[in-house]
Amino acid sequence: MLQNKIRTPAEIKQYMDELKKWLNDERETPVEEMSNFFSQRINIYDHVHLEHWAKEYEHIADFFDNNLKTLLDIGCGTGLELEAIYKRFPNINITGIDLSEEMLNRLKSKYQDKNIELVAADYFEYPFEKKQYEAALSFETLHHFIYSKKQTIYNKLFQSIKNGGYYIECDYFACCDEEEQLCLEEYEYKRKKNNIADDAFVHIDIPLTFEHQCDLLRNAGFVNIKILYQNDSTVIIRGEKRTGIFE
Repeated sequence: MLQNKIRTPAEIKQYMDELKKWLNDERETPVEEMSNFFSQRINIYDHVHLEHWAKEYEHIADFFDNNLKTLLDIGCGTGLELEAIYKRFPNINITGIDLSEEMLNRLKSKYQDKNIELVAADYFEYPFEKKQYEAALSFETLHHFIYSKKQTIYNKLFQSIKNGGYYIECDYFACCDEEEQLCLEEYEYKRKKNNIADDAFVHIDIPLTFEHQCDLLRNAGFVNIKILYQNDSTVIIRGEKRTGIFE
């Protein structure tokens, strides 16, 4: 099982000083459109992600309830998180959604013998809520989106999950309101400077604090929202769907 690592006040101060310097240094770096960003890095995607979150990928399945049979995985990429999921739940039926067909092709090549449906689509638009899953998962994908977009996806996730089911998210969380605000300001500055259309996805980190994530999840209908694990900025949370008599 993973061990928590929570920053001390002194570590938070050092982290914020380093973040401010990095944001200043990167201020004029051009932004990249989301799908292009990942397509151009597909050959190093697995290496980079495992370098940062190897332990989280290895243990993500530990946070799911026993006997899981159906799972929705949004922003699944090349499916790094699925190795642990399939190891624990070999017969699970998974739907994976991602913008990048190239990444989904790599995922498919890894798990040709598994019950998996792969969808190349924008998960904000694709109607996955028409199906019902016992659980849903997002792994390091939602920290690129503003409040309104996150609210949209949480609403859809809530509708897609069976009553009595749950949602698990592993992502980059802001340590404090200041970090959240600094990242949001950088996001808005770069979009304006580069004349980015409102409906275009760009690869810029805009993490929220746990408190603000909770607000959005509660707005969608989730209850019993809690932190399951934390390693500095990497946090795993869970929210449940409880709307009366279970199906």
